Amino acid sequence: MEDNTHAEQQFEYVDETPKKEGVESSPRPDESAESEKAVKEAEKRKKLMAKKRFKDRYDGRYLRSIEPLIKLTPFIMKDRCDAMVSFFDSIDVTQADKYCRQKVRDGKTYFTILHLILAAYVRTVSQHPEVNRFVSGRRIYARRTIEVNAIVKKVMSRDGEESGIKVWFDPTDTADEVYEKFNQKVREVVDNPDEANGTESLNKALLHMPRFLLSLAIKFLNWLDYHGWIPKSAIRVSPFHGSMIITSMGSLGIPPVYHHIYNFGNLPVFIAFGVKQTIPTINKDGETVPKKIVELKIVVDERICGGYQYASAFKTLKRYLEHPDLLDTKPESVREDIY
Repeated sequence: MEDNTHAEQQFEYVDETPKKEGVESSPRPDESAESEKAVKEAEKRKKLMAKKRFKDRYDGRYLRSIEPLIKLTPFIMKDRCDAMVSFFDSIDVTQADKYCRQKVRDGKTYFTILHLILAAYVRTVSQHPEVNRFVSGRRIYARRTIEVNAIVKKVMSRDGEESGIKVWFDPTDTADEVYEKFNQKVREVVDNPDEANGTESLNKALLHMPRFLLSLAIKFLNWLDYHGWIPKSAIRVSPFHGSMIITSMGSLGIPPVYHHIYNFGNLPVFIAFGVKQTIPTINKDGETVPKKIVELKIVVDERICGGYQYASAFKTLKRYLEHPDLLDTKPESVREDIY
């Protein structure tokens, strides 16, 4: 991934000048006016970005001010599988494990590392909106929502039927809110194993067609998606459209895999994580001590942003996973993507 970020970086001035005890720094005469002006400009910009413009889609806002080199990459790497980049990291889950156990004691019976990864990812997107972009029709868009896809087994057995779910999150969601939203969708599937959800209904409708008609239907949906005309109802149930898709290899008792992302749809990120394991590590005193880790493997579409943004986002994700208490409060602010 190329590090092409100079046009997109946003800097915030922080006054680090030491202040004397008991003495408050007096504001500049025009400070309040500048602050009020900044707030008005931010609100104006937010309304402008929320308004649908030419080239915008139902699920995304077309990025006009993105760097030329990044804007050009979808024409060079036309398919998502051409632009796949794999990332691996091991996460120290010593604190995460304690955090999850405390959540269970607090009444959130099924709180696991899966919910923590979801909460950490939602919070990461709130601070690094670049990773929530997608490519469609050779254009790069900022996604309007945070949508997570997952595959759920209705019955945990070899022959148990699988079903796709899609969950919408707000960038300000805490770990508890992520848990409730995700589990609500899971319960809808698990508690009603004989009922088909929207994703299953769409799949079954398509599979009733003869092969040649099904092939034409998929091509037609691809064509609609390319031009941004695919129906909203199809996007809302499609497991191939969203911010990311996640799979838990740990629930199967195996290490994670590098899972490809799909050419159909617009998913830019696939996250897989494995079973918890304890490994020997050397501490600062040179002693061998055990450390509990979870391996994380992520496959991304490199066309949506530069290497610097991805690296920053992954470091932020790791920080939240290793310090999960930060996810119990809402973020102080939410960053908007560029115009």
